[in-house]
Amino acid sequence: MPEIFISIGSNVEREKHIPSALRELERQFGPLTMSSIYESEAVGFEGDAFYNLVVGFQSDKPVQEVARILGEIEVLHGRTRECKKFAPRTLDLDLILYGDLILQEGKLRLPREEVTRYAFMLEPLAEIAPDRKHPLLGRSYADLWMAYDKTKAKQQRVIPPWQLK
Repeated sequence: MPEIFISIGSNVEREKHIPSALRELERQFGPLTMSSIYESEAVGFEGDAFYNLVVGFQSDKPVQEVARILGEIEVLHGRTRECKKFAPRTLDLDLILYGDLILQEGKLRLPREEVTRYAFMLEPLAEIAPDRKHPLLGRSYADLWMAYDKTKAKQQRVIPPWQLK
């Protein structure tokens, strides 16, 4: 079964939407490997800070079905498709890796191009899959994070309120 990685983000009622999304992902796909939670500045627009993390799991569901389920979970959390790319989000679930699959089909691109561009995807992925290699670049995510220009990384690990209970 392929190992699948999802980037999760929210900056609208994030204390509600992130734990709820994690429960739904676990219900749909089984046990999750979860990175730390990172609080990140909004990228590309002025807005409240995001909570971001990456989760991994194994599934035999086809990639298109995984993408469809992620979209349904977003909609359940009030996500609308009319919103701009750089805008506040109740929930953003991005399929970033599906095993070593390289795919360009409609809007689905794997590996997700932004993985190496944004610290809020790369750092948590390097945390939970440090030795895994990028399917196109052939470098480990730990190496990619080490080489990343951290002056652009405006984020920090946090313990969110739901984990303090």
